[in-house]
Amino acid sequence: MNQDVTIVICDDSVLIRKKLREMLEDLGYERIHEALDGEQAVAIAQEHRPEVVFMDIVMPVKTGIEALREIREELPETKVIMASSVGTQTNLKEAIKLGAYDFVQKPLSAEAIKRVMEKATNRGES
Repeated sequence: MNQDVTIVICDDSVLIRKKLREMLEDLGYERIHEALDGEQAVAIAQEHRPEVVFMDIVMPVKTGIEALREIREELPETKVIMASSVGTQTNLKEAIKLGAYDFVQKPLSAEAIKRVMEKATNRGES
């Protein structure tokens, strides 16, 4: 059941967080926490131990790359999905090296979110 999955959305854009939350809720996910920077994401992940984290790369205070590193060290089972816009290829390569589970391209699409969540929660057809 999707209700059993805890998710953290980390993005400094309130509009992107809202849109992603709505997409996840449309898929039946209810346990969703939001963070506006990498520092908040790490703290929320430590507290709630999510199965999935959506992580923006470029953010104030602590970048998505720095937060990814900390979350992967403390919570190796958590699947961190990087959200990337055009022009962040170098950062994306670094994220993959640090153990990012997958990535989604911004602007986010409902189909991409559904596909990556099915894969991350082992609910896909594959």
